[in-house]
Amino acid sequence: MSSTSNTPGKFSVPFEDNWAPEQRASLVMMVRNDNMLLIHKKRGLGIGKILGPGGRQEPGESMEQCAKRELKEELCIDSGPLRLAGVNRFQFADGLSLEVHIYFGESFEGMPTETAEASPVWYPLGQLPYDKMWPDDEIWIPLMLQNRYFEGDWLFDHESLIDFTLRRVDETA
Repeated sequence: MSSTSNTPGKFSVPFEDNWAPEQRASLVMMVRNDNMLLIHKKRGLGIGKILGPGGRQEPGESMEQCAKRELKEELCIDSGPLRLAGVNRFQFADGLSLEVHIYFGESFEGMPTETAEASPVWYPLGQLPYDKMWPDDEIWIPLMLQNRYFEGDWLFDHESLIDFTLRRVDETA
């Protein structure tokens, strides 16, 4: 899948082979009983949006450790097994570059609890609030829910999606 348009500055998708992210992060999409656990983001990148819990990788931790730590920090829950669903590379016109490893899970321990970073919200899978989410979510979330591993390059100007390339790589990672 691909979209094409005029891209600002020096970036184009797919990204050059020498593209490297400034930061790496995780995102966790947790589903239980045909509902997805999302957050209302209270601070940082994506403030005010509805999205999956996650955040930047800390030195010395694996991406899966990052995902589990972020679930604990943002929602006070401990994750069960997680499956790597895909990897998205984001380039923002202002220069920010971010590689995000997206994990899918169906079990956790604890009660999702509001923190300084996030308020937990549940949505039925057929009624995800894409109009309150990042524009790329509506494109890759259906692949994740079909258990299809994906990789994407996404070019943003602030919160506007300018261009993208999405590759469905395999049935599973």
